[in-house]
Amino acid sequence: MFITNQLQYSITIQIQYYMLLLKVAAKGHHKAMEKVAYAMLFGDYMGQNIPKAKELFEKLAIEGSPKAQTALGFLYAAGLGVNSSQAKALVYYTFGALGGNLVAHMILGYRYWGGVGVPQSCESALTHYRLVANQGEKLLDVSLTGGSAVQRIRLLDEVENPGSTSGMLEEDLIQYYQFLAEKGDVQAQVMWPADALCVIALCQYLKTLSFVALSLLLLVVFVLQGNPVGQSGLGMAYLYGRGVPVNYELALKYFQKAAEQGWVDGQLQLGTMYYNGIGVKRDYKQALKFFNLASQAGHILAFYNLAQMHATGTGVMRSCHTAVELFKNVCERGRWSERLMTAYGSFKEGDMDAALVQYLLLAEQGYEVAQSNVAFILDQKGSQIFSENETYPRALLHWTRAAAQGYTVARIKLGDYHFYGYGTDVDYETAVIHYRLASEQQHSAQAMFNLGYMHEKGLGIKQDIHLAKRFYDMAAEASPDAQVPVFLALCKLGLVYALQYLQDLNVSISSLLLSA
Repeated sequence: MFITNQLQYSITIQIQYYMLLLKVAAKGHHKAMEKVAYAMLFGDYMGQNIPKAKELFEKLAIEGSPKAQTALGFLYAAGLGVNSSQAKALVYYTFGALGGNLVAHMILGYRYWGGVGVPQSCESALTHYRLVANQGEKLLDVSLTGGSAVQRIRLLDEVENPGSTSGMLEEDLIQYYQFLAEKGDVQAQVMWPADALCVIALCQYLKTLSFVALSLLLLVVFVLQGNPVGQSGLGMAYLYGRGVPVNYELALKYFQKAAEQGWVDGQLQLGTMYYNGIGVKRDYKQALKFFNLASQAGHILAFYNLAQMHATGTGVMRSCHTAVELFKNVCERGRWSERLMTAYGSFKEGDMDAALVQYLLLAEQGYEVAQSNVAFILDQKGSQIFSENETYPRALLHWTRAAAQGYTVARIKLGDYHFYGYGTDVDYETAVIHYRLASEQQHSAQAMFNLGYMHEKGLGIKQDIHLAKRFYDMAAEASPDAQVPVFLALCKLGLVYALQYLQDLNVSISSLLLSA
């Protein structure tokens, strides 16, 4: 009950805050106008009003607001309240980026990476993504565990398999409240037990403040218990000389102990010491090894360091492609990723228009899960923002972008759209191409089954009963869920084969009789 009251109180405070912002914005205060315009765009604590948001953004853009210029770019890119124009979108995004807006840089990074409205250019994408990632503390929350989790719930999974994402959401909420609790949020501390934070909070304190005897004593107790967090904390003490003399040898020792137990911060610090040659001979191969280990646990700084190494060719062959993918990963853990949770909240509350607009902006920033969620909402005709004849073509666009980032279901959806003619002409040959890609690259049982059906019917591909059976068998092997539909398909295929055999036999007998 206390938590519920706290949440209600928080919402009330937010509403009052935005009401106050409205009054200040009415007096021409730029920052207030920006916040109000974005709130109207997304429907945050006030009614969604895209035309009014557009009007405010236009006023602010003329006066040189990078945030407003970026927002106008988004409106033109998505066709919200204006006729869609990728050329105008690019102009506004460019102005926003020149003004230092990080969202604009991220959008441009994705556009150059994917060739969206611009010629594909890995180097240009690298420039924009690296600039965003280099903002460090302005962009990211990096704690001992490497940063807060990014919630990536797929609406398609949520609807088709109720409860399948509940565990993921629960974990994301835990991470989210941990993040807030570490920042001193009282409400979050109520929801996140103090005992679960004690070690992390202590070590975070030790990383940022001067050591005192009690803090060191507690760390030593943790180390004697073999606690990897304590080992890493003591390593930090010796590395920076906080409360003890600087001793790189001991710092290295305790980081190694923590790393051996899989503690991500110990792995990161070892990588840093080898990379910079602190207390050890500089060794980029060792640095690469430990940064890779830390990145497997999702540490943001590990991704960042690996990105820098691949971008500059330090210790590895230079790879623009790998560097961009790593920097993109870093950028997608920025504070704007919290909008994923807000968008999901709007979806769960049934406010599809607000959810769609929020996912649309994240999709522009290159979040694959947002692209697939936009496509899903449009596919289900859940939003009233776009006219009915626009929904399938727009969904097709976002399925295409999600598929290009490796989402298997999106690739199959592309096959389905071309098979049935959703948002495009019926094109069996193109459908086959997408199903084949999903089959060969991602081993999708659904794609294999679809290829079997198309071989069986001769749709967009040569009719071949033997190949049809082969793909059906592959689908059954790839997924237990496919075994029942495959069994039924094979039964039907066997019947068709038998009928065809009898028909051929009858033709042969008739021919023999006539020749006799």
